[in-house]
Amino acid sequence: MAAETAKSKEPGEGGFVQKLLDGIEKVGNKVPHPVIMFLYLIAIIAVLSQILYMFGVSVTEEIAVPVPIEVLRDVRDALGGSIVAYDVYTGQPAYIPEFIIEEQTIPIQSLLTVPGLRFVFSSFVANFAGFGVVAVTLVAMAGVGVAEQAGMMAALIRKLVKVAPRNLIAFILILVGVLSSVASDAGYLILIPLGATAFLTLGRHPLAGMAAAFAGVSAIFAVNLLITPVDSMITEITNEAIGLAGGTPITVTANYFFSVASTLILSVVAVIVTERIIEPRLGKYEGEGLIGDNDLDPEAAKAEARGLQYALYGFLIVFGGVLLLSLPPGAPLRHPVTGNLIGTTPFMDSLIFIISLIFLISGIGYGLGAKTIKSSNDVISAVTKTFAGLSGLIFMLLMISQFIAFFNYTNLPRVIAVVLANALEQANIGALPLLVGMILVIIMLNFIIPGVVPKWAIFAPIFIPLFIRLEVAPQTVLAAYRIGDSPTNVLTPLMVYLPFIVTVAQKYQKDAGLGTVIALMIPYTLVIAITWILLFIIWFLLGIPLGPGYPVNV
Repeated sequence: MAAETAKSKEPGEGGFVQKLLDGIEKVGNKVPHPVIMFLYLIAIIAVLSQILYMFGVSVTEEIAVPVPIEVLRDVRDALGGSIVAYDVYTGQPAYIPEFIIEEQTIPIQSLLTVPGLRFVFSSFVANFAGFGVVAVTLVAMAGVGVAEQAGMMAALIRKLVKVAPRNLIAFILILVGVLSSVASDAGYLILIPLGATAFLTLGRHPLAGMAAAFAGVSAIFAVNLLITPVDSMITEITNEAIGLAGGTPITVTANYFFSVASTLILSVVAVIVTERIIEPRLGKYEGEGLIGDNDLDPEAAKAEARGLQYALYGFLIVFGGVLLLSLPPGAPLRHPVTGNLIGTTPFMDSLIFIISLIFLISGIGYGLGAKTIKSSNDVISAVTKTFAGLSGLIFMLLMISQFIAFFNYTNLPRVIAVVLANALEQANIGALPLLVGMILVIIMLNFIIPGVVPKWAIFAPIFIPLFIRLEVAPQTVLAAYRIGDSPTNVLTPLMVYLPFIVTVAQKYQKDAGLGTVIALMIPYTLVIAITWILLFIIWFLLGIPLGPGYPVNV
């Protein structure tokens, strides 16, 4: 497949918005290679941390911190399950929460002091070894690589394009992207490349398909049609913060109505951005596309059909195995204590591996049926070829892992977050303007603290008690937080999958770089953020319940 320049018009053509995005792309693509860029950033935070350290900068705040429940369980199991936590007042077994609120003093730590330099040198290997995205990428791409090399991915795209209405492809990709947050990082690694391929097969620009899928996976991350593991974590943090004000805990369904409405409305909005802004700007794609279903000769079409049939058999085998490991009481993928299947459970922790296994077995089945795989050596070769193509990405992830570790060591992100939160808390404005202000602050902070849980651990103990005093329900504050957390996910350089997105873009446009991706995603961020905030304001003013039994006010 050719990776020619993807635009049919010269940069600068079109209206003001198009010229602005072209300028952003041009400037963004001139920044140094991401590896060099992160080296510069490490140097900058080292100097900045030293200056702030010399001035003794610190903040003191109440923050939600995780309880080492797994450690306690390991100790209990090691002693034969004889340790049970009891409440000394009631004499009953005590509930151990996942998070507790602690007052912490957070000082700026310098990377240029003796402890800082010791951390830089001693943690370098550990930083990369503990950077989960590397393992997730390799595990997921092992299965996907086999399916792709065998030809199954192209065949599935042809079938999808043939069955699904052309004008619904973008909506389907975006909606599935939003739903993919249930499967953690699978959407980034699987759906985004598929989005590009699906658009290419339709004769549409593949970068538009990539951008649409990326928007669904990342810019609308904090809501879903389903209850996700993230819902459980941020709800638990919310309840710990509610305890500070003596309020009533909420459940994971407290934002369900709002999440469903946001998912559907924002998916439609992302489709409009794709078709009205992104595709017109990109113009007609001039590279080579996949052969269509009608271009297959009868023998190739017959082989493809047989391959898809075998792939279905492979899928059913894996799916049946997962059901056996999940559904029966006491099954291995259920929680060993509660028996739950959804939440913080072995099943949810296994989703990446399960998805990779589905692609691996289905891909092998397709290859055997279509005769594109003839031996185990072909399978090994497919995985090896896939991993070889990821070598540049892995090197970039090496430097990103160091930057994130060093940045977090300095405590700069947490100090900045607390300072901004305190400034917002002291603002003498009404409840609704304060909620909107909180959303805007979180949107900005998401550039330096992209994780949904770490930010809420800082903000919840500050804002939940504050808004309860203003008679705003905790679930309303949580809904506002969801809005602020997501739209800028597609722009922050700390998005760990951003180098992977650039790699996908370069498959279709050789000169694509960081600027290309940022210019593609800025319209999604702006339009989604504005639409979401307006939806929240209308929801709040109309007093629509955010979930079953959860009004917007106390």
